[in-house]
Amino acid sequence: MQAPSRPRRKSINLSLCAALPIIAALAMVAQARAQHLLVFDAPGAGQALDLDHDPEPIDLAAIEENARKSLPTPAQVRAQADYCARARAATDRAIMFVGLNAGLGYYGGIARFSMLCLTQPEHIHAYHEIVIRHAIQRVERLLPAIAPHVDVLMLCADDQGIQTGPILPPAVFDELFVPYYRRVNDRIHQFAPHMKTFLHCCGGVYDLMDGIMAAGFDALNPVQWSAGSASCRQWKDKARGRLTLWGGGVNTQTTLPFGTVEDVQREVRQVVPCLAADSGYVFCAIHNILAEVPPEKVLALYRTAKEVGR
Repeated sequence: MQAPSRPRRKSINLSLCAALPIIAALAMVAQARAQHLLVFDAPGAGQALDLDHDPEPIDLAAIEENARKSLPTPAQVRAQADYCARARAATDRAIMFVGLNAGLGYYGGIARFSMLCLTQPEHIHAYHEIVIRHAIQRVERLLPAIAPHVDVLMLCADDQGIQTGPILPPAVFDELFVPYYRRVNDRIHQFAPHMKTFLHCCGGVYDLMDGIMAAGFDALNPVQWSAGSASCRQWKDKARGRLTLWGGGVNTQTTLPFGTVEDVQREVRQVVPCLAADSGYVFCAIHNILAEVPPEKVLALYRTAKEVGR
């Protein structure tokens, strides 16, 4: 099937202010390399980062071939539909399906991919076109079979934030990500109007929320209001009536692991009524609850949420 035509795009025009966070981060990395402090080249240290040369482009032919091979077969569709049907018959709770694999960003590592977004946006457009075209094909194969049994579709886990804010400037996110997310969200809602689409997106992504909503997502997780400068009230005010917030119940970086039971209860009593106001909220902690967290804190977390959520 031929890809839909897309108007030719020019390179992204970023203001200096918008690009400053990435420029500063790259400057710090360059300084660290000069001081031999980087661990990128160490065995098992993650993706390699070569700052002596331009970032290597993504092998689009290989991406196309791998995406084609990943399309579900009729037998796989039947198996997943049967699994979803059994889950639906076993509970009156909402059923979430995970596994569409429509994630876009940071192939090959955050640093390399971010540099490609800024220096070769047309290349990233081509990469995202391949990913989303095949994601829509997976939607067209899977949804007719699973839609009667599924309420929420986890579309992707694309972490777009760090502790201080977005990885990429909002203008870059709006240009390179939002239109592609929108296409797959629209196709899902055409097939299954009742189904809600779920985006997992860690970090301080408050400044990206307008784009996330424009992309057609119904729910955002994990609502990491503890990252960046926006309060949980600001997150709620921006999302109110437009986007369900799924998470944010307690700070899992500080309060839950290092606070007392009383600290956990206090934060839940402050945060949950704010996020739950006017509906559009699903409670859970901001992120994973680590094994080291004492069980009495976990019990306090959920018992307090139930108490204030009545």
